[in-house]
Amino acid sequence: MASNPPEPGSPSEVERPGGAPSPFGPPPRRVHAASTTGQPGTIRIASLVGTGEVTDTAGPAALATLPGLLAQSDACVWVDVIAPTSAQAQEVGDALALHPLIIEDVLEGNQRAKIEQTDGTVHVVLFHLTYADRVVASELDIVLGERFLLTVHDGGWDPRTSNHLHAGLGPIMKRGPDHLMWAMCDDIVDGYFPFADRMGEAIDEVQDQVVRKATPDTLERLFVLKRELIEVRRAVSPIREVFNQLTNRDEDLIDDDEVIYFRDIYDHVIRLTDELDNYRELASATLDVYLTQVNNNLSIIMKRLTGVTVILAGIGAVAGIFGMSEAGTALGGAEAGGFWLVTAFVIACAVIAAVILRRIDWI
Repeated sequence: MASNPPEPGSPSEVERPGGAPSPFGPPPRRVHAASTTGQPGTIRIASLVGTGEVTDTAGPAALATLPGLLAQSDACVWVDVIAPTSAQAQEVGDALALHPLIIEDVLEGNQRAKIEQTDGTVHVVLFHLTYADRVVASELDIVLGERFLLTVHDGGWDPRTSNHLHAGLGPIMKRGPDHLMWAMCDDIVDGYFPFADRMGEAIDEVQDQVVRKATPDTLERLFVLKRELIEVRRAVSPIREVFNQLTNRDEDLIDDDEVIYFRDIYDHVIRLTDELDNYRELASATLDVYLTQVNNNLSIIMKRLTGVTVILAGIGAVAGIFGMSEAGTALGGAEAGGFWLVTAFVIACAVIAAVILRRIDWI
């Protein structure tokens, strides 16, 4: 997660077509794993053979060592590719003997998380979420094969900074590429919870604002939250099926001892999707409360206008009966005692009506 991100749902001013600022902030964005600028990416290869030490290499020359490493039965190889071009992706695919469809999926980008089994490999697509001025979902392609793990992602996320790899690659890679895959997936899923918690806090704050005073700014922020919740749920919900398949299917590439680790991730995903569903319902309920508050405020305004009308209508009726001639006689100094009597009576009635309407909260 990005350090100290802004609160989810905080609207920011961006330019609309034509130069007008949009109060709803920039829309959520998705980042492909492959390069979209044509600039070459980075290839890093970490290998562990037997009980030896982890060897780290980088650059195009590292690909030449792959065939020799994968030929050793006790090898564990991690190929980490950052924002590759189509040529680099093809080179990596050829070195690992991947199916062309896997390379095609990596280059084109996917619209949702998924799992596919192709030619003895398991291809998993996940999304890493960050928040700057909007939700950014970065695609992560993971390909698990015999004695190797391939990860393809953009430069916005470094898997080597994950919690499980703080102690180094050796303890994880010694347990095989399937355990390394679990470490990546677990870090991705664990990163969703702080983000979901911040969204829950933002919804609570909006709810408090709606109850205190329903304003257009509050409505704008509520719509931003709903849009971000849709994007987050779109990235997270399919992951449930991904780990359901990983934990309930017999997969030769994943040891039986490792299944329990993936089942733990599956439990986290279920809890997370339930929280997101609750937040979505809360956002919809908050919108209903906002509309109710607006209607209530309108009813209060109409009630007060009615009370003021009752007072003014009585005064206006008496003034209309007596006309301006009596007022002119009184103001001219002539005898007009009845005018002042009627005026005093009208004012007294108006005051009494105002007191009564005030007590029943109409004005």
